[in-house]
Amino acid sequence: MTESDSAKPGIIVINPGSTSTKVAYFEGKTQVFVKSISHSADELAPYKTIADQYALRKNAILNELTNANIDLSKVKVVIGRGGLVRPIASGTYLVTEKLKVDLRKGYLGEHASNLGGLIADDLAAAIPNAQAYIADPVVVDELSDYARVTGHPLFKRLSIFHALNQKAVARVFAKDYCIEYESANLIVAHLGGGITVGAHEKGKVIDVNNGLDGDGPLSPERCGSVPSGQLIKLCFSGQYKQEEIRKMINGHGGMMAYLGTNDVREIVRRISQGDKQAELIFETMVYQVCKWIGAMAVVLKGKVDAIIITGGIAYSDLVIKRIKERCSFLAPIHVYPGEDEMHALALNALAVIEGKMTLKEY
Repeated sequence: MTESDSAKPGIIVINPGSTSTKVAYFEGKTQVFVKSISHSADELAPYKTIADQYALRKNAILNELTNANIDLSKVKVVIGRGGLVRPIASGTYLVTEKLKVDLRKGYLGEHASNLGGLIADDLAAAIPNAQAYIADPVVVDELSDYARVTGHPLFKRLSIFHALNQKAVARVFAKDYCIEYESANLIVAHLGGGITVGAHEKGKVIDVNNGLDGDGPLSPERCGSVPSGQLIKLCFSGQYKQEEIRKMINGHGGMMAYLGTNDVREIVRRISQGDKQAELIFETMVYQVCKWIGAMAVVLKGKVDAIIITGGIAYSDLVIKRIKERCSFLAPIHVYPGEDEMHALALNALAVIEGKMTLKEY
């Protein structure tokens, strides 16, 4: 490590998932260490709620940082993935007592990401002069008024999407093509276990499907939008409990429900072997993604600078080929496969440290 590297601010990044906890250490933009800590079903079984897993996950992170000989005295920021807190504007937020209250109770629901800010705050408190942040949680809300209205005043569309990756990829694209994110009109489609398609108008996501609650295209694990009348009948049929129906919508829906797997690579393999049902469901997923891309083009009044495809499924050449066949006439299509949430969080923290981004308070 050079002298200049050692002078760069240290940043710890924490990203709790449903069955794993990722931790990374950066010096400036450089990732020095990263580890994905797996949590088996047996290990998590004793805990009734995700919040109860706090000590388990925190101790696992500390063990990994110790084993990697990370010098905590260099750490300026510990940043965690934001959870299901109250709807907030895009940005990087200081972890405050008010934020911790909503992270603990899961204001908009229970999710492993709720632990990110809590663990970050605990670690930062033990490091002199370090601060705890979260950035671009899934509840980032920049929707236009039109996008919030449904068909009945008892229902309201919520902004819950892959905000961290969508925002990060959009900014990377803007930098790559020497334009300002805040002056561009982009459509970003995040294709993963869940799928969200957002209309980015001059730096704000003014419309996007709620990928958590079933809105949008079917995905490997989620059913997407379904006929409401049939859903009502199912809910009152007496055959299923509420949690069972919830899992149909999110977790056991989509490709998992039709094909018994959420692995797109496996489905592509089946297609190559002549599996017509796998081909139908695969092509339907892509078809629905393209419908949402088209809808977002209308939201942006046809003024679309680029369509960006990201997420794990963007590694599939067949998916990209099909999307280009249907959507290339709308705008140039650019592919940024995968999702590097750890780098995205680190860059948000670094932007605050360097004074390029204003730290917000919840």
